[in-house]
Amino acid sequence: MANRLIGDLPKIGIRPVIDGRERGIRESLEPQVMALAEAAAQFIEDNVRMASGEKVECVIADTCIGGVAEAAMCAEKFRKEGVGVSLTVTPCWCYGTEVMDADPLMPKAVWGFNGTERPGAVYLAAALAGYTQKGLPAFGIYGRDVQDAGDTSIPEDVQEKILRFAKAAIVAAQMKGKSYLSIGYTSMGIAGSMVNPDFFQDYLGMRTEFVESVEVKRRIDQEIYDKEEFKKALAWVKENCVEGQDPNTPENQSDRERKDWEWETVVKMTLICRDLMIGNPKLAELGFGEEAKGHNAITGGFQGQRQWTDYYPNADFTEAILNSSFDWNGMREAFVFATENDSLNAVPMLFGHLLTNTAQIFSDVRTFWSPESVKRVTGKELTGLAKDGVIHLINSGSTTLDATAQQKDVEGNPVMKPYWDITSEDATACLNNTVWSPADLGYFRGGGFSSQFKTAGQMPVTMSRVNWVKGLGPVMQIAEGWTVELPDDIHSVLDERTNPTWPTTWFVPRLTGKGPFKDVYSVMANWGANHGAISYGHIGADLITLASILRIPVCLHNVAQEDVFRPSAWASFGADKEGSDYRACANYGPLYGFK
Repeated sequence: MANRLIGDLPKIGIRPVIDGRERGIRESLEPQVMALAEAAAQFIEDNVRMASGEKVECVIADTCIGGVAEAAMCAEKFRKEGVGVSLTVTPCWCYGTEVMDADPLMPKAVWGFNGTERPGAVYLAAALAGYTQKGLPAFGIYGRDVQDAGDTSIPEDVQEKILRFAKAAIVAAQMKGKSYLSIGYTSMGIAGSMVNPDFFQDYLGMRTEFVESVEVKRRIDQEIYDKEEFKKALAWVKENCVEGQDPNTPENQSDRERKDWEWETVVKMTLICRDLMIGNPKLAELGFGEEAKGHNAITGGFQGQRQWTDYYPNADFTEAILNSSFDWNGMREAFVFATENDSLNAVPMLFGHLLTNTAQIFSDVRTFWSPESVKRVTGKELTGLAKDGVIHLINSGSTTLDATAQQKDVEGNPVMKPYWDITSEDATACLNNTVWSPADLGYFRGGGFSSQFKTAGQMPVTMSRVNWVKGLGPVMQIAEGWTVELPDDIHSVLDERTNPTWPTTWFVPRLTGKGPFKDVYSVMANWGANHGAISYGHIGADLITLASILRIPVCLHNVAQEDVFRPSAWASFGADKEGSDYRACANYGPLYGFK
């Protein structure tokens, strides 16, 4: 397990703050305050991991912080240690602004211990008021039940908030300084593929790197890739990737020689796109030092249509394999690589990947099928979770193979796992349930191969999307729900009406009975773009917390109000949580967009 990007992984800093009055008060509190810090650090390290597999590391200040001098010493230690997130803990009164974390770019939270012997809750309120007054939004963590003074356990409700904050904040810290790699530019007039460097810089702290598609062809023609790995990859493809039925008319089908060349080409494209993202030291050994460095890209996208695909094989295989948690080298962290260079779909894919450590599904949000429409075209009734209708998620073959839902938990349920939990049997099952159909030459004149599968079983998932609104900026949409498996006699009829050579996921959002979630149709009708990012698990609350850190308002979600966790300052912008979110994000502006 290793971080494949340049730069050390960010750490979480724990700040134990204390009443600075010596000659009895501070001394009596030191053990309890430091014990709380150690308990918080241990809890986070036991429960939060990076997508690359490493456990999140916590750094505790060398001493309790009783005043500005010790706050400065802590800040200096955090700077040297690479801390990207701070959590302040205390059971007692402290000197509010004197001990606060004053870094405006550091996501921050304060846990004020709920105990009556010492006024930790009073300090929490004073500290949050200070952060709000100074324009430094902070999350407030306050347990519901009173604890005894010597209790160093972390109540369940406090655990939930610490975990939600830590997971979201460490995602923000991981993105900072990394790149979005745009290979090509705008695809078929899709606005999301008109990559906006200001959005990435101001809201995510990221660079944008632009490489024309001709660079991929140059590397193919000049053999700027690891030839030994290419041989290994091609052999793996021939053994594991079954070629599907050719959808083209017999007179228009490519011959075997052409198809073999296309397979070789898409494998080379996969190696090259990966090397463009993260570099490859093997290239330096071959005399290509510049190419060996890569672009330090934590995410990226491939334009493809049409400038590339009218002439060369499509990137469906490349995107599908990069987005999967395994390839010819075995299990590894999935990449986040967007079809059609839709950067605004790559971003929620990245959010989901870093929050869950799992591969992400990229799909067209294609069609709402009402129960009446299904009955009309199939003669069958939808049942179970699908009874109120389904949304057809389908794309031209780039969806992660993890979405076959062939990975299983200990009870045999379909899941999508972090790569370190995926077994060789899991990976083989994903491959065995996928075929690679030759591309429809009407769509893709240059050929290529699209993955074809049906997501099996029922999995909890969250669909999300970032949209850009002129005059407003980015907004986020979130829909928790489930994948459903339709009977073959329904699935086949519906699938044939779109493109049976592409991978299908049937999605049912969780309904609330009101607004955009009053029915399945309304979710589809209110979705803001043609694409969606689908993550394993119900992670809507985590996405809302992350969006608030980045100052991206959430315009649509079906998360329970009691699970919404944003900085305490948001409460000062009105009682309506969604309205206050918009006002707070507008007031503070993007995290890195200095006013």
